[in-house]
Amino acid sequence: MKVDLHCHSTASDGALSPAEVVCRAHGRGVRLLALTDHDTLDGLPEAQAASAGLDIELINGIELSALWGGTTVHVLGYAFSSEAPALRRALAELQEGRWQRAAEIARRLAGKGMDGALEGARAVQRELGDSGNAPARPHFAEFLVRAGHARDRAQAFQKWLGAGKLGDIKQYWPSLEQAIATLRAAGAWISLAHPWHYDFTRSKRRRLVVDFIRAGGHALEVSNGLQPAEQVGGLAILVREFGLLASAGSDFHAPDTWSELGLYRPPPDDLPPLWMRFTHVRHCAVL
Repeated sequence: MKVDLHCHSTASDGALSPAEVVCRAHGRGVRLLALTDHDTLDGLPEAQAASAGLDIELINGIELSALWGGTTVHVLGYAFSSEAPALRRALAELQEGRWQRAAEIARRLAGKGMDGALEGARAVQRELGDSGNAPARPHFAEFLVRAGHARDRAQAFQKWLGAGKLGDIKQYWPSLEQAIATLRAAGAWISLAHPWHYDFTRSKRRRLVVDFIRAGGHALEVSNGLQPAEQVGGLAILVREFGLLASAGSDFHAPDTWSELGLYRPPPDDLPPLWMRFTHVRHCAVL
């Protein structure tokens, strides 16, 4: 059974609709999939409908933003109740914050003579598939390209949207403890997303893992796409040391040679896989 527990659709910052993600995953041999859009469940109904009749099991998933040590980190929740009141309240607050952030990015760009950014980014987002989520920086980047303010998306980030630039707006996120408590209240299994993506020293990354465990987390995302093999090995060491579960996923956003559904370095065989704790797949053998 081929598994992918980390991917995104147009409900957040992905390029394909939820239905397209499910069908593409199925076509690539994935048989257990979690759609994990950022801070929203909007894509799940469409994804569930698309999975009906296909030989693929879709798990409720989400990637929540949280704050730890002054840095934004992400936690992945799986197999939860999507109607849990605590989760619904938290998501409503996050969505309001995302819209405020988008409005502030547009205001700052307008101050540099780039008017209409919010409407333009929203139009880009609608072309991909309507979403109640606020437009994200990739949508603003495409707007800047179309409006002639940047040569391509890479330059849009380099000049205006990347870390430390005009459009790099910090948003209020719940604490790591609050995000995990919200997911636990919904009955979720919880994984720390791509722990090596954060610009941490080895000791700081280890402190993050310790705090994640203390807050009630269950697993580490040992393999995130085609990250270097030594990173997979380093995270596997932490899984063994702390008796955690291991998760893996492509972190798919758009079709690309280095990012595809079901494409990631396999975790070491001795690690206990998180997905085997999902009740309805416990009997399955993972290939």
